[in-house]
Amino acid sequence: MNPRLAAARALAAVLSGKASLNSSLPTQLDKVEERDRGLTQDLAFGTARWQPRLELLAAQLLQKPFKAADSDVQALLLVGLYQLFYTRIPAHAAIGETVGCADKLKKPWAKALLNAVLRRAQREGEELLASMERDPVVRTAHPRWLQKSLKAFWPEQWEAICAANNAHPPMILRVNRRHHSRDAYLALLGEAGIAAAACQYSRDGIVLEAACDVRSLPGFAEGWISVQDEAAQLAADLLELAPGQRVLDACCAPGGKTCHLLEAEQGLAEVVAIDLEAKRLVRVRENLARLQLDAKLIACDARDTANWWDGKTFQRILLDAPCSATGVIRRHPDIKLTRQADDIPALAALQGELLDALWPTLEVGGMLLYATCSSLPTENTEVIEAFLVRTPGARELDLATEAGLRQPHGRQLLAQEGGHDGFYYAKLIKIAASRG
Repeated sequence: MNPRLAAARALAAVLSGKASLNSSLPTQLDKVEERDRGLTQDLAFGTARWQPRLELLAAQLLQKPFKAADSDVQALLLVGLYQLFYTRIPAHAAIGETVGCADKLKKPWAKALLNAVLRRAQREGEELLASMERDPVVRTAHPRWLQKSLKAFWPEQWEAICAANNAHPPMILRVNRRHHSRDAYLALLGEAGIAAAACQYSRDGIVLEAACDVRSLPGFAEGWISVQDEAAQLAADLLELAPGQRVLDACCAPGGKTCHLLEAEQGLAEVVAIDLEAKRLVRVRENLARLQLDAKLIACDARDTANWWDGKTFQRILLDAPCSATGVIRRHPDIKLTRQADDIPALAALQGELLDALWPTLEVGGMLLYATCSSLPTENTEVIEAFLVRTPGARELDLATEAGLRQPHGRQLLAQEGGHDGFYYAKLIKIAASRG
């Protein structure tokens, strides 16, 4: 299959609200020649990254918007525009190959339309975009609701956040303490001619100068390292793990933090890891197996404690709550397409429900670490504030890290170009059992 057609079909599913790129793209990649899979991924992710900007440009070039049934043609046009403005593909190839895909969509009428619009974009696009730069959606390539939210919450940082969201993320490794220290593994990378540096905040983190196939790195198959962003790596140390503790990792998939907990403290009595969907636990199980680690995996709604909790309390709980993922847009740019403003209050309500449900499973004196990969205080400090108000037996503890910005509650890490993702942490201690 033509990589442009594969990318467009994956994007069409996202535009029509039926899927994310994580679910729609793999099916299309299977239909593409192996040599073209990298291009297909770049076309899909790159188009999603710049979609808010490209969509407004397309609106200037089209006489009328596409019908809902033609989201595939809309996606194909966006893929064409992405090639013209953000790749080194020659314009004649970008236009010709993209227009040719219309036949495969069984919409031959679209060929003339795509050809005319893309050729006009080639002639006038730069001038049109320049004339639209005053619009912050065009300037930042973020949907208007998100651009406004970031500006309201982070008036000094919002443009830097948007720039980081649009940048390609660095490849960051987590060194497995059971095998090597970070310095020892940096030496191994140096011997292999791989340029890398220690992360600023995570004691196990290494950032590579250039991304590579992880399987080519020393000891990957043996479990010496994993790929995980620096911000996510902070959880293990913030939990203050100790031998003999029983630990709950709620909402655990894909298992990076589950594995890090077990690497960081070999003497844990047990790690129970829960996720809502059994199919998501497959990846967790694979990660545990590669690293030769063991945890008790449960597929269940973490709020439904009657169905999974055995009544034995936990000394530590990690709640990496479902969220808008607005802190990891650079890794999942289709978030710009799939998230809406109305999602945020609903997610905050879910986060509060999870806190309320899990709190009784924590022993008195135990600690709960709340985390999200959101950049929006509605899901973060405001959720913790509301929980503390309604939970007399909960107190907040300081976080032992300089990463991020101190908030009324917890610390907010904002996405950094070349550095960590956007993330949030708050730590709570249970000083008394809840009144029944």
